[in-house]
Amino acid sequence: MLKLKSVSHDYGQGAVLADVTLELAPGRVLALTGPSGCGKSTLLHMAAGLLTPGAGEVENTFRRTACVFQEPRLLPWRTARANIAFGLKALGMAGAERRSRAEALAARLGLADAIAKYPHQLSGGMRQRVALGRALAVEPDLLLLDEPFGALDAGRRAELQEMLLGLLRERGLAALLVTHDVAEAERLGDELVVLSGAPGRVLERRIIQKGSQ
Repeated sequence: MLKLKSVSHDYGQGAVLADVTLELAPGRVLALTGPSGCGKSTLLHMAAGLLTPGAGEVENTFRRTACVFQEPRLLPWRTARANIAFGLKALGMAGAERRSRAEALAARLGLADAIAKYPHQLSGGMRQRVALGRALAVEPDLLLLDEPFGALDAGRRAELQEMLLGLLRERGLAALLVTHDVAEAERLGDELVVLSGAPGRVLERRIIQKGSQ
């Protein structure tokens, strides 16, 4: 379970968040949307443990958390295979097992033919698939997604949304998704939370009825 309890934050130039409470249960997807500067990414950084709130509490009892950002942030001197496997060495996994897991994920993500290519040889959509594979490789039970498809064109975005939705369901993962796109939030999320302009406060909470879409 992820719980953010009455969190507020100020970077020194005025409050960006004010008294926000959120809960995310295992296997659920919580989508956050709202105007630029309302603290969406700040909430995600708190959930990741990268930022301590100025007020309030964050409790994350998920076993392992992984992040996917808008920019893939791949290592340019490593192949797609090596980028996907990047986090596995820190988990103490042997080289042959790292390679095997990376190749299995690459195949699942439609990257089997690109496994030996470097980031500059890949399209934007393929680079983002590699970033998703890198996150999934460590077998998290919570994914933090910071506008992961925001830089892609509409066609690629829809394709990767569908792929992500399948992976979330297949693996039973929880996810906190930050997005400006309400349609994306409704497509991927089980619950939608809309924040106000800064300082971000919860304006609306809505359970998304998948069967009615």
